[in-house]
Amino acid sequence: MSEQPTMAAQQAPLALRLLAPYATRAEASAGRLYREPECPMRTAFQRDRDRIVHATSFRRLTYKTQVFVFHEGDHYRTRLTHSLEVAQIARAIARLLRLDEDLAEALALAHDLGHPPFGHAGERALAAAMASYGGFDHNAQSLRVVTRLERKYANFDGLNLSFETLEGLAKHNGPLPGADAATGPLAGLLADSGVAAQLHLPLFAPAEAQVAALADDIAYDSHDLDDGLRAGLLGIEDLAGVPLVARFLDDVPRGLTDTQRRIYEINRRMITAMIEDAVGESKRRLARLSQASLAGVRAAGRAVVAQSERVAAEAEGLKAYLYANVYRHPRVMRVMRDAEVIVGDLFGRYLRQPEEMSGVLGVAAQAETGASRAAIVADFVAGMTDRYAIKEHRRLFDATPELR
Repeated sequence: MSEQPTMAAQQAPLALRLLAPYATRAEASAGRLYREPECPMRTAFQRDRDRIVHATSFRRLTYKTQVFVFHEGDHYRTRLTHSLEVAQIARAIARLLRLDEDLAEALALAHDLGHPPFGHAGERALAAAMASYGGFDHNAQSLRVVTRLERKYANFDGLNLSFETLEGLAKHNGPLPGADAATGPLAGLLADSGVAAQLHLPLFAPAEAQVAALADDIAYDSHDLDDGLRAGLLGIEDLAGVPLVARFLDDVPRGLTDTQRRIYEINRRMITAMIEDAVGESKRRLARLSQASLAGVRAAGRAVVAQSERVAAEAEGLKAYLYANVYRHPRVMRVMRDAEVIVGDLFGRYLRQPEEMSGVLGVAAQAETGASRAAIVADFVAGMTDRYAIKEHRRLFDATPELR
């Protein structure tokens, strides 16, 4: 008697009909670093997404800062809610472009797994602390998390994600030519892990990875504006001349006086417009590919998923406005300066006294010196939530900034 096809195999014909020729196909995946039996119910990329959602590092994003530290309010975004919003936008764009939604979603959910506590303040502090030891970058750290630091499977460290998902994480900010891959935070990881040959580093990432990167931009442009308005750092009346946002002010229904509803009406229109523009521009670029395939996407010479020139310029103007009026606002800067002190203090103490670190990394750090110990300490600190970093600082130091 012949074997019954798996559920994933039964679903494949429909998926193949729906996907565009330039999409990344799960059934043609290059595989994983450690060979495993295929799942009978899920494609390779669905399996990657599920492993990410169940990862310890994913749960920790609940208490990692986006802009506002967790105790400032329950309604501000965290790294977790940011990642969920990126995933929603990524799925919407991928669906409209007939790409693999599961791969785009997996990359969206995983892109910030390596972010340290306190958002970019924590990253600045770790980058300064690691400057003499190879540097620190949260995108490289995300790849480190999924290939090394997650420890739950019996036969390997990391999540053993497909090479396509690893490629998307490695190239979140674009291709990595030889010099970029050979130096900096990614260098040691790519040299040691055995994955570099499968990541096509000098070429552009698959379209699904480009979707996740663009969705990241759309999400933080919109929700950081939303949070800045909610926090009172900005007023709706201040937005009249702000690029991208200003053209939606008049679309808000007349007579709507509820401030929160007005904010949401502006924000949702902006997100919709950015997605529509991205889909239209991306379709034009994909239609001009010399080869309508994954190989053609990688070799295109430029991103194939992008905003139009007009909207890209408006988005840059909005970023500049947010930088000046939200990220550099005195209230935010005061908290972030203190957060940098906390992260810097913790790194220095653990580097000198690794026995103060708990768990597997603490044991490992005690056996190492120099750059090897520093890398383990950076892993430990980067994995902390905001509240655990504050708790540890209070345990180890006489005075801890209040972050208010």
